[in-house]
Amino acid sequence: MGLKIQLKHPLGKKAVSMDKLKYDILKKAFLNQLKKRGKATHTEVWKAIAEDFKSNKIKFEGSIQWHVEWVKLDLEAKKEILRVPKTSPQKYEIKT
Repeated sequence: MGLKIQLKHPLGKKAVSMDKLKYDILKKAFLNQLKKRGKATHTEVWKAIAEDFKSNKIKFEGSIQWHVEWVKLDLEAKKEILRVPKTSPQKYEIKT
């Protein structure tokens, strides 16, 4: 088992810990998707990541959707990404 890191929740709620390697891979993939798209919903991002992993034959243990949700919350808590105001469904962008 690899090194675990404790994630943060933007509302200060209890967050999960995740394998650091998984976190780093998904954080990079999440931020790359936002760089490409500018603004995107959680669903658009995780589906694009899942498709990218599949086409590049990257094996991922567990639910990509669940893991991406926690990476998104952690990035939001660390102010690396922001919610775009007045978007429905909610969109996110990289903090500039």
